[in-house]
Amino acid sequence: MVFFSLSYLKLLGGIYLGWSLGSNGAATIFGTAVSSGMVKFRTAVVFIAIFVILGALIGGMPGMKTLGGLTSQNINTAFVISISAAVAVTLLTILKLPVSTSQAVVGAILGIGILQKQINLSGLRKVVICWICTPVGAAIIAILLYIFLTYTLRKIDIHFLNFDKIVRIMLILSGAYGAYALGANNVANVTGVYYQAGMLTPFSAALIGSISIAFGAVTYSRNVMMTVGKSVIHLNAFCALIVVLSGAITVDIFAHIGVPVSTSQAVIGAVLGVGVVRNIKEVNFKALYRIFLGWMVAPVISCVLSYTLYKIFYM
Repeated sequence: MVFFSLSYLKLLGGIYLGWSLGSNGAATIFGTAVSSGMVKFRTAVVFIAIFVILGALIGGMPGMKTLGGLTSQNINTAFVISISAAVAVTLLTILKLPVSTSQAVVGAILGIGILQKQINLSGLRKVVICWICTPVGAAIIAILLYIFLTYTLRKIDIHFLNFDKIVRIMLILSGAYGAYALGANNVANVTGVYYQAGMLTPFSAALIGSISIAFGAVTYSRNVMMTVGKSVIHLNAFCALIVVLSGAITVDIFAHIGVPVSTSQAVIGAVLGVGVVRNIKEVNFKALYRIFLGWMVAPVISCVLSYTLYKIFYM
């Protein structure tokens, strides 16, 4: 009974991490749509909550196997990894910066792996390569979508009033798809280590992780939505659609590969792709630098925290 209670309390680390991911990473899905005024914040978070849970339950297993297998796990390491990554994500969320939860989690896993002298280098290499490919791939997809949809819409010649309605509907559908992809891809960041430690079944890991992500999006995601949507480059409704759809496609691709990647990196890559097509001079490189800095700092903070906490309490 005592062991059950202790395990239950340690699972709170994963729930806290899920909340942090939802407040930060989930915000990037609808950020451009909300900041452009085409979708209301309340509508966005409702769709995020519903489809994150569906995505996690249907397609979350491959990422759990990849992330949980970077080093051996037990309930203590799972707890330390979750807390360390969550603190790093929370700090950057307070600074209104989109952060890679995947990088924070992997940084925390590496901190434990260094102490245990046990790291799956081939698995780590796969994850890092996918990190690099995420913003690049999203930018390429955004450029191709922009060209294709611009050409298609010119051929159809839609009246501007109907155009706004169509774009709004497509933004909501694309955002729902993005939330689904987020749940399938990123639930591994939240409860993958608990599954690997044998504490949770695949279904319970997906359910608990996705509900905590949804709760984070509902309660504390507005600030990051505005950062993504307005700070890097001003986007009209059409460009917002390109960004949302490109980010969703990118994250979904990596969900099928089985590697958790950052939704914020996918969305920022898509935003830059739109900037390249429109006018690179419109890009706010100062804001972009702050976002890149957040990506670099998150795994370092979580690595140092996990290394320190595990050494103090469990060694």
